[in-house]
Amino acid sequence: MSNPTRKHTALPKAQILIEALPWLTRHRGKTVVVKFGGNAMIDAELKAAFAQDIVFLHHAGLRPVVVHGGGPQISAALDRHGIVSEFKAGLRVTTEDAMDVVRMVLAGQVQRELVGLLNEHGPLAVGITGEDAHTITATKHQPRIDGELVDIGRVGEITAIDTGAIEALLADGRIPVVSSIARSQDDGHVYNVNADTAAAALAAALGAETLMVLTDVEGLYEDWPDSDEVISRLTASQLEKLLPELASGMVPKMEGCLHAVRNGVTTARVIDGRVQHSILLEIFTDEGIGTMVVPDDEEAGHAE
Repeated sequence: MSNPTRKHTALPKAQILIEALPWLTRHRGKTVVVKFGGNAMIDAELKAAFAQDIVFLHHAGLRPVVVHGGGPQISAALDRHGIVSEFKAGLRVTTEDAMDVVRMVLAGQVQRELVGLLNEHGPLAVGITGEDAHTITATKHQPRIDGELVDIGRVGEITAIDTGAIEALLADGRIPVVSSIARSQDDGHVYNVNADTAAAALAAALGAETLMVLTDVEGLYEDWPDSDEVISRLTASQLEKLLPELASGMVPKMEGCLHAVRNGVTTARVIDGRVQHSILLEIFTDEGIGTMVVPDDEEAGHAE
């Protein structure tokens, strides 16, 4: 005789899997670009859960591409090398010496660790930087502060994306892991580029279905600091109106989301990377968490 208790414990699992079916059908074969950052990069459990989520997406028939920066790790390494971390207009001032450290940390430490975590699940992940096969090309970025252009060193503004190497990896069934360093358009150097911006530019160039940006907040707040009500959905134009009021850390993330949906990406989402398996919750359930940005031509209230 079968054991009835076992049946009861297994049934909810089956229901959860079935609930994911419409999402699996919808997202199959679609490219999704995920920007890995924030607490999820530092906390060992969150890192492992992130790797599981990405591998799950891969096995579910999606084509995940991971883009990462490494702010905290870069700051720690610069400290060890006796180089002071300085920020202007929310961007790291990157001297030649600092750039060597940035490149070493991103390509040699953060990327390697992430590739290792993903490859615990099979021969899947391949790490590249924007320098490889001209994936990301940049020119010097000079932010305007109080009306003046300011030199912040080797910080790049993306001028071109070549998706060839990433497309080849995806076609080969691999998971590309991209460090946000760019080759220079006009000299022999490399540039440090903001990883949120790089993820958005890649999502647009790849014609991705979705851009997901992991953050350390629940999403975009309705009326911060007076309310912690998260805006769950907004259009590109609504977001554009909000940009001037946002906290500086959120600006590159939300500008990235705006760029993505204005350039062919179906949805861009900012999600809470402090929640384990937040990526799966966002892609495969009705209870999406975080803030979703959609193109203007999506009629309001239309289910994604």
